[in-house]
Amino acid sequence: MLATGLFSLAPPPAFTYLRYLFSPFLFFNRRGFVKAPYYKTQSRDTAERKNKEIAMETDERDALATEAPLAPVTSERKVRADLETSLPKPYLARALAAPDTDHPNGTPDHRHHGLSVLQQHAAFFDMDDNGIIYPWETYAGLCAIGFNIFPSLIMAVVINGALSYPTLPGWIPSPFLPIYIVNLHKAKHGSDSGTYDTEGRYMPVNFENIFSKYACTVPDKLTPGELWDMTEGNREAFDIFGWIASKMEWGILYVLARDEEGFLSKEAIRRCFDGSLFEYCAKMQMGDEGKMG
Repeated sequence: MLATGLFSLAPPPAFTYLRYLFSPFLFFNRRGFVKAPYYKTQSRDTAERKNKEIAMETDERDALATEAPLAPVTSERKVRADLETSLPKPYLARALAAPDTDHPNGTPDHRHHGLSVLQQHAAFFDMDDNGIIYPWETYAGLCAIGFNIFPSLIMAVVINGALSYPTLPGWIPSPFLPIYIVNLHKAKHGSDSGTYDTEGRYMPVNFENIFSKYACTVPDKLTPGELWDMTEGNREAFDIFGWIASKMEWGILYVLARDEEGFLSKEAIRRCFDGSLFEYCAKMQMGDEGKMG
């Protein structure tokens, strides 16, 4: 009987009695092993549930993180996460308007005439409104916004020479170097700010990120050094044409629209993207326009 009691898999009678007597606190399974008390099991379940909740919160936070600890450049060039408070759907590409946080509907009183924002950028130089910009029209437009004769002549040749062929409706080059506005999106170069997408729409979030990343002196203005840093930061590998074109474009814009303190303002840049800046500068040259807000 002793051997049977010690080695049997069923619990002895005395243990069976204790099992029912102290079952709220201590009990045996069929093999005679003590199970964990109920309150300890409940505590373990609660701890596991809390750990899962903490892990989910961490995953959600990481999914929206804009900075990576092992990528210092993500901390140096910050992006804005609060745009939706002042600009509806800032990540939606705009085809007709160029909004920002201060102008959620774009430039007031600026007519788009059904053109994309990229097309509006160039439409000022289409003097006869036929959808084609020739070098002499580019020259006339540059003179109208305040550039001297010789810089205007050089820029007209360079601009039309660089942009003409990609916009042509066929494969045969034209000696007159026309730029077809309908195909202007094909002339978009790399190493830019990404404010225009590949179809010529305007990306508000990328425009706003220009200033969150590079405007270190004044929040809504850029210095010449910050413009240089921006063009360097936007460089894409082996894109020599894009590197040069980007620096030329921003340099020309700085000469045209810098303020008395030597800054290039956010408003001037935004209005350059939709072309209304050129209309403003032409009116300023004729004395018909007040100071830009």
